[in-house]
This record gives sequence, C-alpha cells and structure tokens, in this order.
Amino acid sequence: MDVVEPAVVMSFNEPESAASTGAQLAPMPSLKHRIEYALLRGGVALARVLPLRALTATGAGLAWTVGPWLRQNRRALGNLEIAFPEKTDAERRAIARAMWANMGRIFAETLVLDRLVADPANIVLVDHDIWQVRIGLPGPLVGCTLHMGNWELAIWHIMRAGRGPAGVYKPLDNPLVDRWLAETREFLYPGGLFGKGEDDSKSGQRTARKLIDVARKGQCLSFVSDHFDRRGTPIPFMGREAKFTTAPALIARHVGARLWVGRILRIGKSSRFQLELRELDVPRTSDKHADSIALTTAIFAVFEAWIRANPEQWMWWNTRWVQPAADSRSTEARS
Repeated sequence: MDVVEPAVVMSFNEPESAASTGAQLAPMPSLKHRIEYALLRGGVALARVLPLRALTATGAGLAWTVGPWLRQNRRALGNLEIAFPEKTDAERRAIARAMWANMGRIFAETLVLDRLVADPANIVLVDHDIWQVRIGLPGPLVGCTLHMGNWELAIWHIMRAGRGPAGVYKPLDNPLVDRWLAETREFLYPGGLFGKGEDDSKSGQRTARKLIDVARKGQCLSFVSDHFDRRGTPIPFMGREAKFTTAPALIARHVGARLWVGRILRIGKSSRFQLELRELDVPRTSDKHADSIALTTAIFAVFEAWIRANPEQWMWWNTRWVQPAADSRSTEARS
C-alpha cells in the first residue's frame, strides 16, 4: 500500500482533540473575546427557555433582516453570479436572502443541539432500512458533507449506530467561543474532534496520522469538505475551478475505506431534516494523486447537483472562488 504523506494531506494547529487540549494551546483571550463569549452565554441562557420553533423563527427573522447589509452579502452575491449567470439579479438576491434566513435558523439550533437531536423524528434518514445495514458493516468509513441544511447534524445517524465518528473542523478565532463550540459538539464525535489549521506542519503531520489511525480501527472520519483551500487542488465546481483539499479521498484510498457523501436538507422552515447518503467508488490505481483528484471531483459533482437543487440552503458567503478583480468590482458596484 502506498504511504500517505500527512503533511501533504492537510495541516492542523491542534495535535489533540480540540475539546480536550484547546484550553492549553489556544492564545489568551482578549477583552473582545470575553465580551463575545459573555454575549454567547447570554444567548444560550435565553435560548434554553424558548420553545425551539420560536427560537429558530427569531434567528431566521434577524438574519433575514440583517444579512443583506453585511459585507459578506457582497461575496454571496458574487458567488451566486458565478454559479447562476443565467439568473437575474433579483433572483440571486432572493436566494441570498433565503440563505441568510437558513443561517439564522442554524445559529439558533447550534445553541440547543441537544434538544434538537432528542427527538428522533427531527432527522429522518432517507432509505433508512438500507442505510442502517450499510452503516453497520465493518470496516473504515470516510464521510463528506457540505454546508447545507444544518450540516452539524449530518453525522447523527452514524454516531447513533456506534461507529465512533471523529470530526475535523476549522477552529474559530475566539478561543472561548471555540472551546464552547467544541464541547457542545463533543457528544456527536466520540472518536475525537480535531481542529484544522495551517500554521504548524509538524502538528499537522501528527493529527493526520491520528486521523488515519482512527480510520484503520474501523471507525468513521467526518469532513465538511467544501471549504476553499488556498493550498488545495483545482477541482471543477459550478462552472469554474475551485481549490479544495483532497484529504478525504487520499485517506479513504490509503486505508481501504468506503467513502460516503451526505447532505442534510431542511424540510420547509422547520427544524426537521432529511439525511441523504450516497456511496462513491474509491479508485485505487497505481497513481494515488490521480485517484485522489478523480474521487474529489466525483464528490464535488454530487455537491454541485445538491446545491443547484436547493441553493437557498447552501452557505454562499464563504470564499468559494477567487474572483478576478474586474468581477469583484462589478459585483460590489451593483451591491
């Protein structure tokens, strides 16, 4: 079997689980961090006394109102123009506004994730009987999802099946909020939750090896894979090329894992969801680099189809493509 070079796979700034060691490695919080954290804790306290429907409706209303005025909205509209050049400005603005409402619901739900998952009816697995059998089959599993619906919940059925999933996430700038977020997600990732970074190649190698060890034990690795990666590989996506990591594909190929893609789709304006899973063939030729690109391309082909079907549920305001300067100026002028 070919040897994976962890430093090439990905880089991390946390060699251990973020929830267990983040307090030791994170920088000292500033006054701004402490104020943000105090506001978060106040929001959590208020969220715990509100009915879930009222909480998410409030979050959606606030984000729907405020979102179009944020600087991130310019990027969202620019990304929408790249993905949907055939749509009118009004249609793209309507998608962006609906996206902000969905983001508001996600933020509200993040405050009370334990309440949301307490009701099994809130997360329905499409073709449940088939996939419950496949989830229970022995052997390593790599799962990839995207920023759609409420992606925090995409791992729920795999966790309940006892697969001990481990997750990879991008740490927040505020160490206090980051620690809270890791701790509140910990119950979803009994295999560990690892913070991804770009500033320490040595700890990056250690973490990559830990992830490979988790997979070799027959557990599940979970990735939210649609982050733009400035050091990633160009992959066809929504009519252009964008840079994404090939780490999930490389690890799946290296350890002989199955690779699944999944989306969690919100049903209407509720906090109920459908989880759809698909298994992709993992190529294993003599060229591991070509195999990783082919598999990553297949992953993003599925993602693109899902996004085009429900664009209002995808997070458009992240960096997705590096726009030419002329395109950026044009988008900002119309905003």
